[in-house]
Amino acid sequence: MIRVARSKAQEAGVSIDFGQGDATVPPFAPASFDVVLARHVLWVFKDPDAVLQRWLNLLAPNGRLILIEGRWSTGAGLRASECRSLVLRHRAEAELQHLTENTQLSGRTVDDDRYLILSPS
Repeated sequence: MIRVARSKAQEAGVSIDFGQGDATVPPFAPASFDVVLARHVLWVFKDPDAVLQRWLNLLAPNGRLILIEGRWSTGAGLRASECRSLVLRHRAEAELQHLTENTQLSGRTVDDDRYLILSPS
């Protein structure tokens, strides 16, 4: 995935440092990021609350957390209310936005609950 990301960044003319590590214990210094973004991964962890806390520790003061998650028709994932509650255990704000599926991209109607949570502080 990193190889593909590097290729895409190069094609776009964007200079990005890529790294690899364990998402449950990220190998970065506390307060070293302005934004932490995770897409469809928080639900897979045995203790998502602990992982979320570690991610939040990576944020600099006034840093933003962006989670893109969902609850799929298979039963996998996190309900929007569950995920928002997890964030609110650690942060003062957690704005929930439900996402709609573009049927032109998927070729079918998707009944999954997909959402974005933005926590600016």
